[in-house]
Amino acid sequence: MNLNKKLYRTLLLLFLLISIGVIGFILVSGDSFIDALYMTVITLSTVGFGLIHPLTTPEKIFTIFLIFLSVSLYGYILKVISENIANGTFFEELKQKKMQKKINALKGHTIVCGYGRNGKQALIKLKKFNQNIVIIEKNDDLASLLESEGNMVVLGNATEDEILEKAGLEHAKSLIVALPSDADNLFVVLSARQLNKKLIIISRASEESSYKKLKIAGADNVIMPDKLGGDHMASLVVTPDIIEFVDGLSLDGEYAANLQEIFVDDLPDAYISKSILDLDLRKRTGCSVIGFKTAENEYIVNPEVDTKLVSGSKLILLGRPEQIDMLQTLF
Repeated sequence: MNLNKKLYRTLLLLFLLISIGVIGFILVSGDSFIDALYMTVITLSTVGFGLIHPLTTPEKIFTIFLIFLSVSLYGYILKVISENIANGTFFEELKQKKMQKKINALKGHTIVCGYGRNGKQALIKLKKFNQNIVIIEKNDDLASLLESEGNMVVLGNATEDEILEKAGLEHAKSLIVALPSDADNLFVVLSARQLNKKLIIISRASEESSYKKLKIAGADNVIMPDKLGGDHMASLVVTPDIIEFVDGLSLDGEYAANLQEIFVDDLPDAYISKSILDLDLRKRTGCSVIGFKTAENEYIVNPEVDTKLVSGSKLILLGRPEQIDMLQTLF
């Protein structure tokens, strides 16, 4: 039984003890409710205030009985606290409650399921972009290590709905599913999509056959690390200069970014429904618009300058780090 359940049981026993005391004094002494409650409280708390009236023999016997019950309750409370301290769970549960309170306050955060190779890389990248992250990890040692490094962690199996809810899935913006088993990833994606229809879900897959299943289950994107690695190595043979140039582009967030995306809705109202030309980004920042994502989620490479900046669309920009800094300063 965990600490919370034991504490609830203790409160219930205390309530029952007070009820027994109040009812007992009303029946034995004929006291009013307030007088009976007063006698019960001073008896249980042993504060030593004066009696309302001298006690008769039946009242004395009942008071002795009530004192024995209270001593038994205090002994139980002491046992619960000492057991949890001895087992090391008392402070651990307090720490977990504090962690859960922080997680419950999050909105628009990212949940990472599994701290394997892919989960670790995802965490590193997300931190560079100052994202709020909650990690779900079922390995005790790994979870403790992540907590000691200042991460928000939920200990448990991500395939369980209760664990996903504890990670704040309802208010999360995105979910990265990086468990080693495709079957587990499929189960998590299916559950997460049912719990949060607006969630952006990115899942890992090992087998080609899992790709379509994960998409049907609700994953927005499915990444196959082995396939990506093979394609990348082959591309280094066929078009090495292009691949090395692309690899040299940095996406490290605030430190040395070469690529940046801008939500049109985040631009000043004066630019809404205007064209890319009206932004005059090349002259003002040195950045070039290399891509445009429409409100219908269609991508346009090297868009025309007369492309309209409509609500729900995005601009993808290329520039040197200092140009990206200028862009962030202006917008």
